[in-house]
Amino acid sequence: MTIADVKQLILMCVTMQLESVVRWHDDGPGEACGCAHDEISPVTLKHLAEEEHRANFLLWHVEDEARRRDVGDDVIARCKRDIDKLNQRRNDLIEKIDGNLTAMIEPLLPEDTPEAYNTETIGSVLDRLSIICLKIYHMDEQMKRSDAGPEHVETCGRKLSVLARQHQDLVGSVMGLLDEYDAGLKRPRVYFQFKMYNDPQLNPALYAPSQRD
Repeated sequence: MTIADVKQLILMCVTMQLESVVRWHDDGPGEACGCAHDEISPVTLKHLAEEEHRANFLLWHVEDEARRRDVGDDVIARCKRDIDKLNQRRNDLIEKIDGNLTAMIEPLLPEDTPEAYNTETIGSVLDRLSIICLKIYHMDEQMKRSDAGPEHVETCGRKLSVLARQHQDLVGSVMGLLDEYDAGLKRPRVYFQFKMYNDPQLNPALYAPSQRD
């Protein structure tokens, strides 16, 4: 395994995102693979990236449903709970992606390579790329609406161009970061989040319900 191999692996994940977002809209996203995530390997990373992308896909469409005006409060409440669960899963998977990547990258670097903290981890960038893939798909869908006027189509076309450029720039940024690792300029320093609101030991609304009485 080399940094060049890691770069190819990231590009494969990006391609998977672009292709699956089209396939899933036709056939549905299916179920998560249920694979074990303890092994540090390219196969594990690809599974993690696909599951994280699937979480974003499901989250996108539940968010749409949560904004409907023609359903009862019970439906909206269910959507909000689904959104909460999917967001937690999405964050957990981002951390697993970063953990897997860091474990793969660190042995490839010289021992004296300094740690460096970037504003975003590679896992976070893959998450952003996943969301941009969804935006690209749906913006393109808006351009093709038979009931849309020319102004709507033109506006969506401009936005689609920006999204495509943003996607390209983000991929280039990840490749540039991996080049810095390869040159021995830095090694990843990753901070894992301490989510509190879903933890019954840390959220006072969960561990002290009597305070609300």
